Order: sequence, then structure tokens, then C-alpha cells
Amino acid sequence: MERLWTKSFILMTAGMFFLFSAFYMLYPTMPIFIKQMGGNESQVGLAMGAFMLSAVIFRPFIGGLLDRFGRRPFIIWGLILFALIMYMYNWVDGIVLLMGLRILHGVSWAVTTTSFLTAITDMIPTRRRGEGMGWSGIAMTLAMAVGPMCGLWITQNLSYHALFLIALGLTFAALLMAIGAKLPYEPKTDESKIELLDKSILPVAVSVFFLFIAYGGITTFVPLFADLIKINSGAFFMVYAATLVLIRPIAGKLSDRYSERFVIIPSLIITILALIVLSFSTGLFGVLFSAVLYGIGFGSAQSPLQAAIIRLVPPDRAGVANASFSTSTDLGIGLGAIILGWVSEYTSYQVLFLVNAVSVVCSLLMFTYFVKRMKNNKVDVHVTNEQF
Repeated sequence: MERLWTKSFILMTAGMFFLFSAFYMLYPTMPIFIKQMGGNESQVGLAMGAFMLSAVIFRPFIGGLLDRFGRRPFIIWGLILFALIMYMYNWVDGIVLLMGLRILHGVSWAVTTTSFLTAITDMIPTRRRGEGMGWSGIAMTLAMAVGPMCGLWITQNLSYHALFLIALGLTFAALLMAIGAKLPYEPKTDESKIELLDKSILPVAVSVFFLFIAYGGITTFVPLFADLIKINSGAFFMVYAATLVLIRPIAGKLSDRYSERFVIIPSLIITILALIVLSFSTGLFGVLFSAVLYGIGFGSAQSPLQAAIIRLVPPDRAGVANASFSTSTDLGIGLGAIILGWVSEYTSYQVLFLVNAVSVVCSLLMFTYFVKRMKNNKVDVHVTNEQF
């Protein structure tokens, strides 16, 4: 069996955990930070969305450049820019300045995450892609859970100044990991046109987009919802993180052994159920039960969806594939934060989480449509029907 656990794979996976932890420490704390500055619900959504939407604009270009010039320069300089802007949050004294920094930070996020994910993809043997994406995905999604929990603790017990400095330190740790890793991809030597998009991956990318609208709602508004019903939102993220650690390796191996659709379709159904449960929760038990279901559903679906996108393109276009996946996630989170900010301002959190559930229903419908179309196609140059 081809080797998965190389030194470089471990270093890059650890580096991705540090990078994503730094980012997600800010995600649930930034809405509270904005409100303390005098912002309202709509401005919370706009600030969170501005970050992601700026990343969306740049990701397609980054993906094509990665395939042409290689991964390392974008990883190194992207992390340096990301760290610099992280430090500058200490000097924010108004909503307008904050919006500007969020936009610039989104650009650095586009560069660092696309290059990191693509470099890790290069290291994973093709026959172990689901397993490899599952393990590396643990780093990313565990950070999605642990980061918010740690960020909330730091702001409640220390300060926002401490939060930004700790996030800065984590970013530099990611930089050290990346410097120590050997990256196998060789840049192209020809002068062929830089590709920004592969049409074959659009249906799966749209499915990812709808799934991450719901994730944007979870990370942005669960802390505010938890405050409303007088519980600690950190408990939700802690249970969610523990569930992710248990489910990710299992889901990855199942997708390798059977198919991506074998894992993705039931996972999306469980995610819908989790959001419905959360919408009707009035206390700790309902919130924690929803966290378990969400960890199982979302945690199982994310890596197979990314593996599915990568499988649809040739190896020398992995940068474009990863950029498309990340663009879909960022666009979903960004637009979700903005739209759901309006929903929460004019309706209720119950309606907000039900809207999230509807978004995942759309994700499920799009993916099943794609699978049906794949089955009906007699020829596909990149992937066989049995792989899905």
C-alpha cells in the first residue's frame, strides 16, 4: 500500500491545523467584538461576509497560478501577509477600518488556504485519497470546532488583544511547518493558458456552496443564540469537535472502499436533521444533541465532497479543483453570514436555523442530481461512475 504518513504530510497537516485554528478563533468572537464597537446585526453579517467574499474573488486566480508556478511561494508569502493583518486588528477603532482589514485578510486567506490544501492533496496517494483527505480534514474541521471554543475562552478570560496575539503565534507556527515540508509538485514549464475553472466540477461545487451557507450560520450565530438561551456556546463546539475526531477517519475509509456518494448522501440528511433539532432547542440538551448530529453529518460530508471535486480533474489541475472547492466554501459562508444576519435581525434564531436546513436540502438535491447525471453519461474522461 502506498505510504500516506510521510514527514511532509504530517507537517503540512499540523500547519493547516494551526492556520485554521488562528482563523476560527476569530470567527465566533468577531461578531461580539463588532457589537461591542457599536455595530448591529447587519454589520456583523457584513463584516463576516466581506472577509469571505474578498477571498472568493481571488481564489480562482490563485488556483491557476498554483498549477503554473508551484505551491511554496504562495504558502510562504500568504502566511506572512495573513499574520501581518492579524496583528493589525489590535489597532482597529471603528467599523470602517475593520471592514477594510476584513477584506485584506480575506485575500490572504484565499492565498494561504488554497495553496496549503493543494500541497497536501499532492502528497496523498490516489488510492488513499478519501482516507488522506479525511485525516487532513480532521485538522481543518477540528480547528473549526476547537478554534471558536478557544477564542471565546480567551476573550472571556483575557482580552481581544491576547486573542489577536495568540492567533498571530499560531500563524507563525503554520509558517514553520510549511518551511520544513518537502512539496512534491513541479511547476509547469510550458506557457499554456492559466485555467481558472473546470466546468466538470460545477455541480459538486454548488452542492458545497449550499452546505457551507449552513456552516456560516452555525459559526456566526450559535454564540449569539447560546447567549440568548443562557448556555455556554463553547459546549456546542467542544461536542462537535469530539464527534469530528471520531467520524472523520471512518468516513474517509468508507468513501475509498465504496464511493463518495455512499457517504455524502446520508451525511447531508443527518446534517439537515441536526439543524432542525437546533432550531427547536431551548436548552443545553437539545444544543448538544444537535452538535453530535452536526458533527456526524457535516464532518462526514466535507472531505468526500472535496475528494469528489479533485477526482473530477486531471492531477495537474489540482490547484484549480481546490480553489473551486474553497471558493464554494467561502462564498457559502460569506453570503450565508450576510443573508442570515438579515434573517436573524427581522425574524428569530429558530427561523434562521430552519433556513440553514433548507440550504442543506438544496445541497443534497444538487448532489443527487449530479450523481444521476453521472450515471446517465456514457463517457467521462476523468472519473468512472463506480467511483461515485
